[in-house]
Amino acid sequence: MARRGRWRRRTVLLLALAMVAGAVYTAVAFLQRSETLITERCTAVGAGGEDLASDQAANAALVSAVAVRRGLPARAASIALATSMQEAKLRNIGHGDQAGPDSRGLFQQRPSQGWGTEAQVMDPFHAANAFYDALVKVPGYESMPITAAAQHVQRSAYPGAYAQHEPMARAFASALTGQTAEGLDCTLRKPETAGDAAEVRQRLLAAFGALPATAAGRTVVAEADGTQAWAVAQWAVANAKALSITEVRVDGRSWTRLARNGWQSADAPAGQVTITVAEEPAP
Repeated sequence: MARRGRWRRRTVLLLALAMVAGAVYTAVAFLQRSETLITERCTAVGAGGEDLASDQAANAALVSAVAVRRGLPARAASIALATSMQEAKLRNIGHGDQAGPDSRGLFQQRPSQGWGTEAQVMDPFHAANAFYDALVKVPGYESMPITAAAQHVQRSAYPGAYAQHEPMARAFASALTGQTAEGLDCTLRKPETAGDAAEVRQRLLAAFGALPATAAGRTVVAEADGTQAWAVAQWAVANAKALSITEVRVDGRSWTRLARNGWQSADAPAGQVTITVAEEPAP
């Protein structure tokens, strides 16, 4: 009888361990499946439901950062974003169409019409600056309807098409130029690779120009305040996918990639933006 009792206890224990192992496996599988089911996207306050994919948001952040760097109003960024969305879906396209076979880049600029070489118009920084160079020559562009200002620059065969993107363009431009604090949020899966703080700093300075910023370990600290601080912070959120950024802190608020709950209160002093990148994922 004693042996039978021990055998039963062992059987119960083994069954219990198997159930625990099964539950753990099921939980892990569920979490992994949940990650794959996440639709990665970026939203902006007031965008009217028009979200951007992570690569589109990163391009929008660069175009907006160039406007900030040049001291242009958020309106200029709005016009640029509406134009790029209509011309190229805010993507750096390497081909043209029947109307412009040599059109290339974020704005489908044509080398044959003086926008630069093919390599130049495929460089988003050059393309954004070329667009703004043309825009600032348009008298009164700041008070024009977005679609009218865009048409003055692009000379499109469909001048009214830019208007459909105005709500998105205004909302993302306002957030990415820092005019709307906490205006941008991105829902992303967990990083697949480790981040590189030095690369984040390099990309940040390429976008915004001279800006006191240091990189150490997994952290970049940029000295900025006011609207510039929020422009930098939301640039980092928009680039979180490509640069494996996990957290951004600014002005008493933080965005945390895996929390997926938007901006929250945090220990973040005014006058600086702290950007943290991912460590090497566990195998």
